[in-house]
Amino acid sequence: MGNVSVDPEYLFVYGTLMQTYDHPMARLLSEQAERLGEGSCCGQLYQIKHYPGLIESRDASDRVFGELFRLRETRSLLAKLDDYEGCGPSATQPTLYVRAIRPIARAGQPDVDAWVYLYNRPVTGLKRIASGRFLAP
Repeated sequence: MGNVSVDPEYLFVYGTLMQTYDHPMARLLSEQAERLGEGSCCGQLYQIKHYPGLIESRDASDRVFGELFRLRETRSLLAKLDDYEGCGPSATQPTLYVRAIRPIARAGQPDVDAWVYLYNRPVTGLKRIASGRFLAP
């Protein structure tokens, strides 16, 4: 079969979808996916409102930390999460987030390609979360 590029069965979350966050969509994700543990990806984290946004970075030392999940019912769950993240089919353009595939690093394990929600609006004037951890004290 070889390495056919397929949609990944992994999802990397770094904000309100993390297990430590008390939110109905976080609970849905916990029920419908397997939490594999901590991971990180290259990017910069900003405080948008009560939630964060991850944007691209060319600096490999810019890391955003979160949780990696293996999805079971990938398509149906992603459709619900797309709606939640403001990038479903009915969302206004430009969408708040865009779902993209990024390599996720994990301690002592090979990188995996996972879906990540990237913030899709300007971050001018927003506070950068320098630690890359949304729920850090």
